[in-house]
Amino acid sequence: MPTFDIMLPYYGDVSLMQDAVRSVLAQTDPDWRLTVVDDGREPGVPEWFAELGDERVRYQRNPENLGITRNFQKCVDLLELERAVILGCDDLLHPHYLATVRAILEEYPGIGMVQPGVEVIDGTGAVVEGLVDKVKRRLYAPAVENRARMGGEELAASLLRGNWLYFPSICWRSDAVKPVNFRDGLSVIQDLALVIDLLQRGEEMVVDTEVVFQYRRHAISESSVQAFSGTRFTEAERYFREVADRLDAQGWTKAARAARFHSASRLHALTMLPGAVRRGGSSGVRTLASHAFSSGSSTS
Repeated sequence: MPTFDIMLPYYGDVSLMQDAVRSVLAQTDPDWRLTVVDDGREPGVPEWFAELGDERVRYQRNPENLGITRNFQKCVDLLELERAVILGCDDLLHPHYLATVRAILEEYPGIGMVQPGVEVIDGTGAVVEGLVDKVKRRLYAPAVENRARMGGEELAASLLRGNWLYFPSICWRSDAVKPVNFRDGLSVIQDLALVIDLLQRGEEMVVDTEVVFQYRRHAISESSVQAFSGTRFTEAERYFREVADRLDAQGWTKAARAARFHSASRLHALTMLPGAVRRGGSSGVRTLASHAFSSGSSTS
């Protein structure tokens, strides 16, 4: 039985999804199984998978649309193997992704999460570094030479200041993720919530710098549309308040302060304000301004 469950919750562009699947098929390490959970109705998709002829690829189409969070949840429920990757349906693995992750796991057996090196691509596949990713790398991501093990309150506080992870690139220990799951009521910030929950349960992460993953960032995505409307930040504000209380109860006061101040989220809202003004959405402008300029109860 293979070691790696690669889960692909799919909805959207067919050609980008097919490229993602091909990047799995191209792995130099063959020890994987791919499960595609189709939450859409695009024509020809079931037939394309039937023609692949690779027994390691499993495909299923949901009888009804579940939405982002519930489809991700279904992917977690379907996990059976030791390790899991929840691949974005428009992201790409380098051919040596699994080989690199396996080497990390051999050095750190039992680790809950592995964040390998990532490069960002645009809708055409060109490698780019926009403002969001520059801020992630230069202001919030820790300085790592080659490889580092992290966890506990320090990592939680770092991520709550600014989430520098690339969720679809992470390799998870399945028996750590399945009991925790995604939080109901979250759609955009669910990735951060899952990681913080795991850290609170004592799991740790290895961060590696070798680039083995391409994360696709589109000019207009589900998260950016929600950002202009302010919906994203309404969700974020609610989550940061709730998690700060939980962290205080655990005695992680530094991480709780970081959650209440959520500096990167506030900066993101500030950068979205001009676009919201140009779009003429007064409700979105008010929500963004409130999130960006709220003082928080303390600083981190």
